[in-house]
Amino acid sequence: MISIRVYGIDIIRGSVRSQSKRPTYALCRIVDDTIVSETEVSLFRLLRILEAEEPDILAIDSLQEVAADTKEVYLFLQSLPPGTDLICVTGGSEHRESLAQVAGRYNLSFNRFDPFAEARTSAQVALLGAGCRVVAFANSSLITVSRRRSPGKGGWSQNRYTRKIHGAVRAKGREIEMHLIEAGLQYDMKEFRAFGGSSRVIFHVNAPRSSIPIRNYRGSDVQVQITQQRLERIRFVPQTSKPGYLIAGIDPGTTMAIALLNLDGEPVHLSSSRVTSVADAIAEIMVHGRPLIIATDKKEMPGTVEKIRRSFNAVPFIPKSDILVPDKYELATGSGYRNDHERDAYAAAMVAYRHYKNKFASLSKRLPPGVSLDEVRARVVRGLSLEQALTDLQAQEIPPEDAVFEPAEEKPVPDAPRPREQDEMVRRLRMLVSELYAESQKKDEEIARVRRLLNGERSKKKERIQKDAEVVRLQGIIANQKRYLRKEERRNKGMRKQLERLKAYADLKQEEDLVPLKVLEALSRDAIRRMRSEMGAHPDDWIYLLRTDGWGMTAIRELADVAIAGIIVPEQALLSPDLVTAFREIRVPIISGEGLGIRIQGSFGACLRSSLMDRHARWREEQEQYERSKKAESIEDLFKSYRYMREREVKRGG
Repeated sequence: MISIRVYGIDIIRGSVRSQSKRPTYALCRIVDDTIVSETEVSLFRLLRILEAEEPDILAIDSLQEVAADTKEVYLFLQSLPPGTDLICVTGGSEHRESLAQVAGRYNLSFNRFDPFAEARTSAQVALLGAGCRVVAFANSSLITVSRRRSPGKGGWSQNRYTRKIHGAVRAKGREIEMHLIEAGLQYDMKEFRAFGGSSRVIFHVNAPRSSIPIRNYRGSDVQVQITQQRLERIRFVPQTSKPGYLIAGIDPGTTMAIALLNLDGEPVHLSSSRVTSVADAIAEIMVHGRPLIIATDKKEMPGTVEKIRRSFNAVPFIPKSDILVPDKYELATGSGYRNDHERDAYAAAMVAYRHYKNKFASLSKRLPPGVSLDEVRARVVRGLSLEQALTDLQAQEIPPEDAVFEPAEEKPVPDAPRPREQDEMVRRLRMLVSELYAESQKKDEEIARVRRLLNGERSKKKERIQKDAEVVRLQGIIANQKRYLRKEERRNKGMRKQLERLKAYADLKQEEDLVPLKVLEALSRDAIRRMRSEMGAHPDDWIYLLRTDGWGMTAIRELADVAIAGIIVPEQALLSPDLVTAFREIRVPIISGEGLGIRIQGSFGACLRSSLMDRHARWREEQEQYERSKKAESIEDLFKSYRYMREREVKRGG
């Protein structure tokens, strides 16, 4: 027996339209009506699972869960395995329903706020035949065999290397051609000759990708890619071509009106025409489905309506008395009828629906999940009991495996038996029927007992799977919270250390005879940024620079942007004239630590305030002298430039 694998998905969080928060899906695997697993996967992981396991159906309730636009729909369908059909269980683009409505037709209920429940329900209704298959490609494919790498410029062995690649492409093309011939597929081949073989081989095959015995391939020298011709418009093909059941109300006459309801009492179609014949009425009804009940508003069914009923073999519904006009207005409220004929037809259909409404509701409560509610309703309306209707459905869905259908052979007709022999034959047949009936009853009881046991085991297994999935989900949440807690603890520890340093620095600032210092390891951008993050920076801060080697103008400019009071270097440090000039240009004092009584502890220190102020005053005097000399030099340069220009003008003027 061939197993059917159906996978259902639903978005948990994220969106295909978001670039920052990619979608995460709830994936439910069902194999032969048994839930195998329910997991949480990303889009990339989903495609990897589909490629590895190749299910028969991937069920979704909306295309927007897997693609943001039509272009992405084509790309997603192209990435699916050849044997996997994408089923949209809520219908196509023209007639869409909610997942709850689709599940209700099969007597299924679910929590619409649980993505795993929606994924499970989508897979179940797709397995039962609901929804439409998404078709985006024509029944023709393109196989392209090309080079996996470029020959390039090459060297001494360039020709041998090129022949190797082109020979591999030609050999792969011949191999694919043999597979297509063995499969009996029609194809057109176009080969691009190159040095030593072929640079590319293209096959146009008149068959869908699922019928081609070739897969995409990527080797060291050759790659094979299979694509299908895109349709101009994505089509939605129903899984089952069987039309739905309807309740039809017909008002005959010169103007014939037709009102169609589904078995849930929802309007499907309402129209009227003056030139409608019986054949036209039958054709119009067949467009929308199969009428199970045909009703009229008269206590005697008109001949025209009876002809239409017999053509569909539908169940007639006749009211006990003619429906009164006030009742017709009340029944047709909200239907949007355009004339009295449409009102009468709609009222007749509504009376028929209300007659069977309680029976339909009772069937919904008594039916087991996963059974087509409309099929059972149709059989019960036609006179079968619920048990007989279920047995009839099972007989249609499960044909005997050992049944062999052979053409009947012509046999000679025997002579008619005599009356006594006929009585004996009837007696034996009645005994056989009674024995078979008793045996059938025993088997039915055994089947019912086994089904109860099976349903109990399935429910236990389902509860165990759900419990395991919930445990895994909660363990993931706990692990994430633990990682977040450790990160916050490390951050809190760093903040405490920084707070202690800032407190010690603030205590030093309170000392009248001491000036607090912030220690800078080196004159580099990383050291400056590290000091700012740990200790902060203020305009009245003095910085103690441990090393002056390896300095650059970028670091000096960043230090100038910090807006500090000045720099103190160790007394043994050698200050280069360029470094001193650079600091004078940005007007930041740089002072030697000799005689300042500097004490360093960790990332901060202190020095004598009086000595530092004397040195700072001396530096300001030197800075003023430096700026005056620069101004004098600039004026002198300006005068020299002016004199040079004047001399040139005099020489030019003669």
